[in-house]
Amino acid sequence: QVQLEESGGGLVQAGGSLRLSCAASERSFSSMAWFRQAPGKGREFVAAIRWSDGNIYSADSVKGRFTVSRDNAKNSIYLQMNSLEPEDTAVYYCAASTRYTSSYYAIKDDRYAYWGQGTQVTVSS
Repeated sequence: QVQLEESGGGLVQAGGSLRLSCAASERSFSSMAWFRQAPGKGREFVAAIRWSDGNIYSADSVKGRFTVSRDNAKNSIYLQMNSLEPEDTAVYYCAASTRYTSSYYAIKDDRYAYWGQGTQVTVSS
């Protein structure tokens, strides 16, 4: 059974940084991504990376602040989050897909069959 395990969430002051990690139990995905869900809101795409060529897709709301990266040897992706704002407070989920991805598909959560349990990120003002 495929497992995704996130880590790295926590409480940070506005302007601070956090780094999230997501380790996959196997390497059979075409892409992996980060989504987030704030209280009372729907799930929102944050960033994704295509495994074959490292192509990256990011939401406009995080461009210039968040960076997604991968480690092939560890079957892992990371989300470096800088200049955090209170609006970034949410549960962050790692997701993986075996389907083709592109800038059009990467943002759609129904393209991802595998999800982690989520990690809480809280940004205080």
